[in-house]
Amino acid sequence: MAFRDFGLLMAMCMVWAVNNIISKYVVSVLDVPPLFYAAARFAIVTACLIPVLRPAPRPLWRLVLTAFLMGGGNFGLMFVGLKYSTPSAAAVVLQLGMPITLILSVLFLGERIRWRRALGIALTFAGVLVVMWNPHGFALSTGLLLIAGATLMSSIGVVMTKQIEGMRPITFQAWVGLSSVFPMALLSAWFEPGQIQAGLAAGWPFVAAVVFSALVVSLGAHTLYVTLLQKYEANLISALILVTPLATIGLGVAAFHDPFGPRMMIGTALALAGVLIIALRGNQVMSMLMAIRSRAE
Repeated sequence: MAFRDFGLLMAMCMVWAVNNIISKYVVSVLDVPPLFYAAARFAIVTACLIPVLRPAPRPLWRLVLTAFLMGGGNFGLMFVGLKYSTPSAAAVVLQLGMPITLILSVLFLGERIRWRRALGIALTFAGVLVVMWNPHGFALSTGLLLIAGATLMSSIGVVMTKQIEGMRPITFQAWVGLSSVFPMALLSAWFEPGQIQAGLAAGWPFVAAVVFSALVVSLGAHTLYVTLLQKYEANLISALILVTPLATIGLGVAAFHDPFGPRMMIGTALALAGVLIIALRGNQVMSMLMAIRSRAE
């Protein structure tokens, strides 16, 4: 990989990590309702990408459902989960996305998993369980369960995307925004009364966070991501972007004083080792996963 591209990739990972911390700040410190935050993000994305909504792959219902699962369904749960969990623990639980996608691909796409990737799946789940463990038993954190639910939503969307042909990444990104903004707005109106007033009370930091999340992350970092995937092996990119959870953990410890003792260290090492094994043993399904991944982070 060219040094310039490596630098861009590292910058992209840092943007994703910073966005995780900003999202935690918005929903916890500024106290902006998380579903409203998601709706605002997707509204900006949709407004910017309206010209590229067409041509839309058929059938339209599948495109809309898939886009929602990878957009509003994923980010809505993730933002709510971040409100009740630490960014560091969330970064580890988010690594469940890759093994869950592979398991679903076995069930619905006929994918075959050999022992090395099975080991990677086992290590990832073991790492997440260690993170959720305390001396008194499993700590079933509501926030981390919601984060796990977000990874499931995204993984189902990935598998469904495999059945959509002729889809440009930028067009799919536009449909992610359009398919998500109205459901998120309705859910926010239902579950988060006073959400507009809360957003206004948060002031310019909230506006800056939404603009950063929509333009720099969803449009800028995603475009760079797809560009690099077109130039280099998906396995290489998937291995290198493990910098994102590591950076998120470091920033979470620095910004929010997240606890990072032996349990978190062991859980993180196990989960990331598992994801790395899966990534390095990737095939066509792995390439597809990397090519359409939004980060989401």
